[in-house]
Amino acid sequence: MTPPTTDVHVNPSEETIRLGPLAVRFLITGDDATGSVALFELAVPAAQRLAAPAHSHDHYEETIYGIEGVLTWTVNGTPIDVGPGQALCIPRSAIHRFDNNGSQDVKALCAITPAAIGPAYFREAAEVISAAAGGPPDRVRMAEIMRRHGLTPAP
Repeated sequence: MTPPTTDVHVNPSEETIRLGPLAVRFLITGDDATGSVALFELAVPAAQRLAAPAHSHDHYEETIYGIEGVLTWTVNGTPIDVGPGQALCIPRSAIHRFDNNGSQDVKALCAITPAAIGPAYFREAAEVISAAAGGPPDRVRMAEIMRRHGLTPAP
């Protein structure tokens, strides 16, 4: 019989990382879930685009669940709107990005399985975006961070 775990609690991570106007709030990291899943809330204000380039990842799937607003994901060149109550699974190796093309703020839940990426990637990306002071981030530095964390920038 397995003894009960005493350190189980809701949202063990609760870390918010700001990427310019976007916010990523980690609820569960791979460390919290023995590497099986990373779970974060993504907040994207109206009319905002992802600052990082389109990318793919070979070592995990990314599943998006819409909570508020509509986020347009472009997956392998096809735009897909994900609204409240809708889910999208982005398979490994699919080139993707997102944009909030609407006038309403977006909130979505993102699950990474297995948890091959976590807060460290977003912290490093946030530094590059912050250093750009509202301008475009340094693409070379952003691409280096992405590759180091298992993301492949699109050509």
